[in-house]
Amino acid sequence: MMSERGIVCAGFNDWKTELWTNQHHLMVRLAAEGNRVLFIESLGLRRPTLGRRDVFRMVRRLHHGLTGPHEHDGVHVLSPLVMPLHQNRVAREANARLLPAVVRRAARGLDLSEPILWAFVPQAEVLLGALRPSRVIYHCVDDIAAHPRIDTDSFRASEARFAARADHILCSAPVLAERMRTLAPAERVHLLPNVADTEEFAKALQEGEIDADIAALPAPRLVFAGAISAVKVDLGLLRAVARRRRDWTIALVGPVGLGDPGTDVGSLAAEPNVHLIGSRRYEELPSVLRGAAVGLIPYRRTVLTNSIFPMKVYEYLAAGLPVVATRLPSLVDLPEISVAEGADAFAAAVDRAMAEDSPERRKRRSSVAGAHSWESRLRELDVILTAA
Repeated sequence: MMSERGIVCAGFNDWKTELWTNQHHLMVRLAAEGNRVLFIESLGLRRPTLGRRDVFRMVRRLHHGLTGPHEHDGVHVLSPLVMPLHQNRVAREANARLLPAVVRRAARGLDLSEPILWAFVPQAEVLLGALRPSRVIYHCVDDIAAHPRIDTDSFRASEARFAARADHILCSAPVLAERMRTLAPAERVHLLPNVADTEEFAKALQEGEIDADIAALPAPRLVFAGAISAVKVDLGLLRAVARRRRDWTIALVGPVGLGDPGTDVGSLAAEPNVHLIGSRRYEELPSVLRGAAVGLIPYRRTVLTNSIFPMKVYEYLAAGLPVVATRLPSLVDLPEISVAEGADAFAAAVDRAMAEDSPERRKRRSSVAGAHSWESRLRELDVILTAA
């Protein structure tokens, strides 16, 4: 495993967030392998709102931004003060002056000389001169520019420049890899679909308690675990399925509006067989999935979601669940994933998934998912970086 490296990671989220994403899981594991990791929290790509979540986040960032890095989970976390107005030339120029100075000072304080610059956002290009990185990695896990609250033009321009400079481009979905090959030599682009903590989620197959709120709901239970965001989740599809099959329970487990403050779940929550359970800690999710009949991935079909390979794919499969999803390009050829479009086809796919399920199939799904663990991903990354 790669170890004893200095890594500066530019993330697209804060460290203390309601849902961890691949950047959190990866950096924690790299730090545990003996690498020194400085994680730079989100550079404020999305235009903020005056909603409670955004206001709280801005206050917290202001507080932490006035101090140096804080250590969390073995990772040093820096909260830079940046202006989230990337479409504004003056704001971009101010960020380009201030951010490198703050990051350079933090890196020096941690003795990170010529570190690997591991960026999940291309705006990390402003750090190239300040850090003089030994290696530049662009980890492209979403088509962030397609988010409705992102300034698409400035993001795409930054991405084109950064991709041309990157030594390696890691892409989580085929659509992303195809686009990156138009911006950089093909040999630098690596397709690495998202993985999961498969050992943790395989606990759902073991005897144990079912999450109390899930256990209180009538079976069969169809579970979606993740951010309940209207920009990604097809809330209308879920409502239509719920109306077609009142004998099913649809349980949504996760924060509402994370990444999309305008999300309105009122009409969906009004359905008698739909239940919003709220968030669960990561280690609590196996007990949630232990009580599920099917794992759902009911994403909308948009430019944004066409580039997504959801982390929950291998989380569900490691838990043994049959999975029903909308027809995302990254999922259509995956075994044990049933894809369908429209409420009638989606409901029929759920029916088939439950009818064909068995304890043996659950064990087989979990075993297959085990090859898509974070341990296997670290080995892949070690091979890529060592070969280079």
